[in-house]
Amino acid sequence: MPLPGQAAATPATRAEHGRAVQEQIVGVDRVQRMYAAAAGDERHFQQFLSANCFGDHVARAGIGVPMRELLTFAMLTALGGCDAQVRRHVAANLTVGNTRQDLLDVLTVLVPFIGYPRTLNALAAVNEIAPASTEGH
Repeated sequence: MPLPGQAAATPATRAEHGRAVQEQIVGVDRVQRMYAAAAGDERHFQQFLSANCFGDHVARAGIGVPMRELLTFAMLTALGGCDAQVRRHVAANLTVGNTRQDLLDVLTVLVPFIGYPRTLNALAAVNEIAPASTEGH
């Protein structure tokens, strides 16, 4: 300790780099739609999201994107009241290679810490975005 810096972008490149990382995880079309749907006086929220969340944090070294997405899913689930974001991060987890089972494993570990209501809300999001296979049942 201390660890060397893990930043992948500089203050000058964080917005551009963050948007590229966001597009990799969320999808280019989805990010473009989010920017296009934002009213002029709201566009700065999309820019902050790209630069800060993705450019400053998600893009950092040290933890790979799949693990970072599982952690984001866990944190949003634990916060509660983040149902839309939980659904988006279920989809993002699948995009980066995590599976439905990975998400269920996270929820199983979280139950005693965050309780059933928040866990079941996240489970509903998993079932909506990545329904269980009915093969073999």
